[in-house]
Amino acid sequence: MSNPEYNDQEMPLVAHLTELRSRLLRCIIVVFLLFLGLFPFSQELYALVAAPVRELLPAGSTMIATGLPSTFFAPLKLIGYLAVFIAVPYLLYQVWSFIAPGLYKHEKRIAVPVLISSILLFYIGMAFAYFVVFPIMVAFLTGVSPEGVVVMPEISQYLDLVLALFFAFGFAFEVPVATFLLIFVGVVDADSVSKSRPYVIVGCFIVGMLLTPPDVLSQILLAVPMWILFELGLLLGRIMTKRAAESTSTDLVE
Repeated sequence: MSNPEYNDQEMPLVAHLTELRSRLLRCIIVVFLLFLGLFPFSQELYALVAAPVRELLPAGSTMIATGLPSTFFAPLKLIGYLAVFIAVPYLLYQVWSFIAPGLYKHEKRIAVPVLISSILLFYIGMAFAYFVVFPIMVAFLTGVSPEGVVVMPEISQYLDLVLALFFAFGFAFEVPVATFLLIFVGVVDADSVSKSRPYVIVGCFIVGMLLTPPDVLSQILLAVPMWILFELGLLLGRIMTKRAAESTSTDLVE
C-alpha cells in the first residue's frame, strides 16, 4: 500500500520537474525557430559582423578561410549564437515564470525591474563591443603589424573573437545588477562594498586582461566601464536600502 504522506511530498517535486521540462522545451523551440528564420540571411549577417574589420584592413588585405568548411560553418555558428542572443528576453521570462510563484510580494516587486535591467544591460554591452571596441581594437591591432606582414584575418578565428567579446561585454555590463542585488538582499552592506573599491578596480582590470585580446587598449575598454557600472550599482544599492529602511521604520511607527 502506498504511503499518502510520501505521495504528498513527492507530487510537488514531480510537478516542478514537469514544469521545468516544459519551459526548457519552449526555450529550445523558440531558439530553433529563430535559427531557422535567420538561416537564409547567414551570409549577410556574417558580413555585417565582419564589417568593422573589413573596413579597417589595409589596402590589398581581405579576410580568408583556411578550410573549405569554414565558409559554411562560420556563418552557421554565428546565427546559432544570434538566435540565443535574440531569445534572451524570452528565456529570462521563462526563468522568471518558473521561480515567481516561490517569491514574496516585495521580492517580485524588485525582481521585475532587475530582470528588465539585466536584459537591457546585456544588449548595451554587446552594442558597446560592436560599435566602440571592435573598431578601436581592429585599428590598433592592424596598425602595429610588422612591416611586410599582410593582415588577413581568418573568418572562424575572427568569429570566435567576436563572440568572446560579445559575451565578455554583455556579462560585464551586468555588474551594477549584481552589486545592487548583493547589497539589497543583505549579503554585504554598502559601506563594506565601498571600502573594497581598490580591490574591485584591480579585479576589473584582471577580468579585462583575461577576457579580451592581449592588447592594453581592449583591456581598458572593458575594465573602465565595469568600474563605472560597479559605482552605479553601489549608488543604487545605497538608495534602495535606505528607502527600504525608511519604509520599515514608517510601518513600525504606524
